[in-house]
Amino acid sequence: MDSGSFTLADWLQQWLDVGADEPAYRQLYRLIRDAILDNRLTAGARLPSSRVLAGDLSIARNTVLQVYEQLEIEGYVTAATGRGTFVVDISQDMPDEAASRASAPPSRGPAQGLSPRGSKLIEGAGFSNRQWGAFMPGIPDVAEFPYKAWNRIQGRHWRRAPTELLIYAPAGGYEPLRHEVANYLNSARSVNGAAGQVVMTTGIHQAVDVATRLLCQPGDLVWIEEPSYWGVRNLLLSSGLRVVSVPVDDEGMCLASADLSRPPRLIVVSPSHQYPLGMVMSLARRRMLLEYARQHGCWILEDDYDSEFRYGSRPLPSLQGLDESGLVLYAGSFSKTLFPGLRVGYLVVPEHLSGAFAVAVAELYREGQLITQSILAEFIREGHLSSHVRRVRNLYAERRVAMIAAIERHFGDSLDIYGGQAGLHLVLGLPSHVDDVLVTKEAFVRGVIVRSLSRYYMRRECVRQGLLLGYASVPLDRIDAAFDVLATVIRRHVRGEIT
Repeated sequence: MDSGSFTLADWLQQWLDVGADEPAYRQLYRLIRDAILDNRLTAGARLPSSRVLAGDLSIARNTVLQVYEQLEIEGYVTAATGRGTFVVDISQDMPDEAASRASAPPSRGPAQGLSPRGSKLIEGAGFSNRQWGAFMPGIPDVAEFPYKAWNRIQGRHWRRAPTELLIYAPAGGYEPLRHEVANYLNSARSVNGAAGQVVMTTGIHQAVDVATRLLCQPGDLVWIEEPSYWGVRNLLLSSGLRVVSVPVDDEGMCLASADLSRPPRLIVVSPSHQYPLGMVMSLARRRMLLEYARQHGCWILEDDYDSEFRYGSRPLPSLQGLDESGLVLYAGSFSKTLFPGLRVGYLVVPEHLSGAFAVAVAELYREGQLITQSILAEFIREGHLSSHVRRVRNLYAERRVAMIAAIERHFGDSLDIYGGQAGLHLVLGLPSHVDDVLVTKEAFVRGVIVRSLSRYYMRRECVRQGLLLGYASVPLDRIDAAFDVLATVIRRHVRGEIT
């Protein structure tokens, strides 16, 4: 700092804003640190005493002392009792500027610095920061969650001072929860598997990730449904796998002879409620898929994300329950049955793989959440999960009827409805000349959240235009008003009234 022009205090006063949201301590620390890094404060320069600087800036002396102490800890200054605080020479720790410029990688545009795999992940991302409101798909009504029961159990667990539940999780997860999940899946989904075959995860994404890491090599062929959930598809693509989408029809995944001639390493399916179109894989197709996997040694990952919610009939048994060859891995979570923020899921694997998968999850992700898993285990054991699912299933069924009635009130039978018999959403088909992405964007501006069906396809020739409409999280008395807004947007695009 050139003392002939102005002092450190003069310079700091230009930038320090004691009325800002950022605390004065953070501002002062950042300003002095940046001055050192930018060589405005040179090596050996003496900083004003804490008392003097505090007086010049009209701030508490303890604030300055705290900043000086932090800067000393991080190696920017050195202090000696009776001598003062001095800037340290950090030039030897900085890379040579010319060498840095010479070794800098060439510019690659917006994704500079990312690997090709990383760039592909970001380019294909479908995540949205808006996760609540009409008609966000895939979201349960978290306001209906039985908080009182959960809080009562949670209080009991914390009062026990559970030190053993505040450490990293053992391989596979909390043992009592694995037992409860195995029992629940056996009775509710006809899943065959003991507690030792259950590996706790944070959800479907982690289940797919660990399955592909243990069962596949980069370049391996993987089948997914067309259309399919973008999150799983993007995960597979970013893992370096050769992903082939197989179209679905009313009976589920429809394999052509060209597909059958090239057996994949892994097949990812949602047979009980295809996402996003909602059809159920027929028994004949299930048996054919299992037999094909047996003959060619393919693994099958069954994504059973929301099969508990089926209206007018009982949920169908799992594909895993039909498997006699030990080739199906069954993945699910509590995101739809309880609430997404819980981030607890499960993967049921063949017995001979259970040890490897349990160790892999622990090794890759260093799992914890034991206290949450222990609460959830008791929550299930006391019957709260089953009673909650029964109650909200009836609630969602009413909202589904209201959603369909709103569509028919505006459009009659002129627009197709797909997948309205189960789950938390339905798909509203749009005419082929309508751009569903533009409809989605305009609806969002008007306060309605929907997802465009076309974004779920890989093959351009298969694309259909449509909207995913989630109804589960929308109170019954708000469905009509929200759909009135959406219907206005849809009509504009159907009639071509867009600029």
